[in-house]
Amino acid sequence: MELSKILAPGAVRVTGHMTSKKRLFQELGELAAGAYGLTAAIATDGLQEREGLGPTGVGHGIALPHARLHNLPGIQGVFLRLEKPLDYDSVDRQPVDLVFALFAPKDSGVDHLKALALVSRTMRDAAICQKLRANTDPAKLYAILTEGRTSQAA
Repeated sequence: MELSKILAPGAVRVTGHMTSKKRLFQELGELAAGAYGLTAAIATDGLQEREGLGPTGVGHGIALPHARLHNLPGIQGVFLRLEKPLDYDSVDRQPVDLVFALFAPKDSGVDHLKALALVSRTMRDAAICQKLRANTDPAKLYAILTEGRTSQAA
């Protein structure tokens, strides 16, 4: 699995100030709608429902919200770089500025977990995060995220 297979070039955005986690999820849903044709409200609701099970802020300014939705053709990702970090209730209590959201089919099973692991490994790389934080061009952010990283799981 490669990030370029689950993240479209048009699914990357830099945005300014988010006032709340709810507003962030709305922005992610709108980005997914524009990039993949998802229904923004359904994508937003899916993220909020999953977040209700426990926060997806993994620390070091990174959040990995995700949702399983009906009628998706495959796993789809969106990436937001926030210019002003948002309080996200992360495990380390640090605000979030890098957000990679995944949307997976309800029945995706292990593929959803593989995609989440791939995104997690990518976002744990300090050099990648430093590059992401140093750039504001969505095309450059897409290139940084997708340059040759693949899932190591079979």
